[in-house]
Amino acid sequence: MRILLLLAACLVCQPLLAGETRAIVGAALVDVIEGQVIPDAVVVIRDGRITAAGPAAETPVPEDAERIDLEGKWLIPGLMNMHVHLGLILPGLMAAEHATESDAQLVLRMADNARQSLYAGVTTIRQPGDRRHADIALARAIDRGVLPGPRIVSSGEMLNITGGHGASMGTHYDGPYEMRKAARLQVRAGAQWLKIAISGGIATPVGGIGQGLMTPDEISAVVDIAERHGIKVTAHSGSDHATREAVELGVHGVEHGYFLQRPTLQLMAERGTWYVPTIVVSQPASFDFFERIGSPPWYMARVYEVGQDHWRALEMAVEEGVNIALGTDQFPYEPNDGTTATVREAEYYVEAGMTPLQALRSATLASARMLGMDDSIGSLSPGKHADIVAIEGDPLADISALRSIGFVMKGGQVYRHDWE
Repeated sequence: MRILLLLAACLVCQPLLAGETRAIVGAALVDVIEGQVIPDAVVVIRDGRITAAGPAAETPVPEDAERIDLEGKWLIPGLMNMHVHLGLILPGLMAAEHATESDAQLVLRMADNARQSLYAGVTTIRQPGDRRHADIALARAIDRGVLPGPRIVSSGEMLNITGGHGASMGTHYDGPYEMRKAARLQVRAGAQWLKIAISGGIATPVGGIGQGLMTPDEISAVVDIAERHGIKVTAHSGSDHATREAVELGVHGVEHGYFLQRPTLQLMAERGTWYVPTIVVSQPASFDFFERIGSPPWYMARVYEVGQDHWRALEMAVEEGVNIALGTDQFPYEPNDGTTATVREAEYYVEAGMTPLQALRSATLASARMLGMDDSIGSLSPGKHADIVAIEGDPLADISALRSIGFVMKGGQVYRHDWE
């Protein structure tokens, strides 16, 4: 039945045939590079890429173009979520439900989550660790057009140590030699990033969340292999000390950062290290999520432990000008405080001190820059993939306008159009 549902989902998109041209007319265009709105804009799309974008008076619509009228709407780049586990399993009822999940069931569940993520306006995701390389297989299927879903940048399987965060989910590695081999295995499988778990975590009942558990020689080993292959390393970390150590050793990104302090954040800003806060996982407005998945008491105790410090770390990161890319550690479409996890994460950033433009960039242009893909995604610029979302208000005036997504295009194909 699920296979039939996925196949049916493919039929709702409007494919862009080779050489076919489309033009979106009537909407305002949000320029995330210049930080301004272009009213009454035209966006011309051919072969899945934007060929022209600008004011209607200066951007002619080709005679053969299929017109998509979005008068009264605002166009933004497709949203990006940099911390997604499409095969997410958390302790409690969710873990019990999927305890005997086969590889086939896993990839089907991930495909369904990818489809729903795309329909929620998220056209690119980064997977910082998932099981059995199912996300890499799924990414290739999506790229071939077999299934609907966002572009997927995979980190393969997370590299963890005995007794560390995530070690109960699969293989774990100890010492620099095992870490080097593990890193090479992920690269061989097709990973475009590597992820290491250097501290404890909320979802693992052993090891303090703020404790640095991975040793410097283990961290250095992974960074070395990554740099030799031209890819980047990100670190799951709740620990201030471990984060500072990892940044000094050359990691390129930090996930969560529950207990980060100002000096470490200043170092991250100086080094250009990226921060993916996933603030939705620790704030009270998001706790309905944990009730839905039946989180056990010990899990909630760890959530409560980090909440205030996590929020202060985000505020300080904004103050210090740290590079921030949006990520949720929940499904991008997950219902969260009256909207999706992705949108609520962006709203939290504004509450923590960002301007609406900065928050929107964290989910578009900044994320593209973190991935090294800003030449092809992240803004509505000629030459880039036509990943376009339409909303009913100006997000530069109010970031909560993102709650009104009603149109989703990826690579020139329309996957959602609520206003037809």
